[in-house]
Amino acid sequence: MSESLTKNKRASYKPRRSALYMPAINTRAMNKAQTLEADVVILDLEDAVAPEQKTTARELLQTQLSSADYGLRELVVRVNGVDSPWYEQDIAMLKQLAETQSGAAERDSVLDAVALPKTESQEQVAQLRRALNAAGLSQASIWPMIETPTGVFNARAICADAQGVDCLVMGTSDLAKDLQLPAANFAGGDSGGTVREGLLHALSHCVLAAREARIDILDGVCLDLDGEAALDAETQQGKQLGFTGKTLIHPKQLAVANRIFGVDSAEHERAKTIMAAWREAEQAGSGLTVVDGKLVESLHVEAAERVCALAEAIERRGF
Repeated sequence: MSESLTKNKRASYKPRRSALYMPAINTRAMNKAQTLEADVVILDLEDAVAPEQKTTARELLQTQLSSADYGLRELVVRVNGVDSPWYEQDIAMLKQLAETQSGAAERDSVLDAVALPKTESQEQVAQLRRALNAAGLSQASIWPMIETPTGVFNARAICADAQGVDCLVMGTSDLAKDLQLPAANFAGGDSGGTVREGLLHALSHCVLAAREARIDILDGVCLDLDGEAALDAETQQGKQLGFTGKTLIHPKQLAVANRIFGVDSAEHERAKTIMAAWREAEQAGSGLTVVDGKLVESLHVEAAERVCALAEAIERRGF
C-alpha cells in the first residue's frame, strides 16, 4: 500500500461494532460479559449504580478486574464525572488495582480505557489523563462521553486532545433530555418522522469532530427493548452517519449492532478486488484504475484497506 494511505492515522482497526454497558454493582452480569459477543465491555460505575451503592460497586469491580478474563474484548470502565463526589474514589480504586496487578506479566494493562461521562471541555480530559498517569494507568486511553449541548459544541477541542483519546462516545439519552426532545421523536418509532431527527445535527457534528481527529466514535444506546425495529433503524442510521459502532444496554441487542457495523462477505470481496487492482495499477505506474466499470482512486483504496483490516480483525475475534 502506498505511503500516503497509511501515514498520520490515529484511528485503529479494532472492532468496535458493539459496546455493551454492564453495571459494576452486578457481579453476575460482569461475569456473563466474558462470554458475550461484544467487542467492547463497559463496566459502569456511574448511571447504573445508585449513590448508596457506589462503594460496594467499586469493591465488586476491583475484585472482578483482578481475576476476570475478557479475552480480545476491549475492557472499559466508566467512572463518575470529574465534578461528582465519587470521582476521586473511583480513581483511587483504579490506582489500587493497578498497583496489585503491576507484576502480572500476562497483561499489558488492567483495562483498556476509561470512559468519562458528560465531558464538556479539554481540561476535563486533561484532568483525567493526569489522574490515570499518576495511578499507573498511562496505557489506558480515554473515551470522552458527549451528553450535553456544551459537550457537543466543544467536541472538536475534546477530540483534538492528543493525550490518549482514541474514541468518542455519544450519550444520546441525556442529550435528548437537555434538548427537550419529544419522546416519540427521539425513539424514532411512532412519530412518523425521521429516526432521531432532533439529534441529527448533534450526531453529525460529533462524527465530524471525531473523524477530523482520526478517532473512532460510538453511537448512543437504544432504549427500546421490546423488538428490533427501533434498534435496527437507529443502528442503520448510525452506520450511515459515519459511526464506528453502537453502545448497547442489553445482550440481546448485540447481534444487530455486530451485523450492521460488521463487514459482509460481498463487501469484503469487493474491497480485496479493489486493493488487488490498485496494486497492479501502481506497478504499471498509474494513479488510478477501473473495477467493475467504476473509476478507483486512492481514496477508494484507503476505504477498501479499512474494510479488509476490519474484516480480518473480526475474523480473529471469532464472532
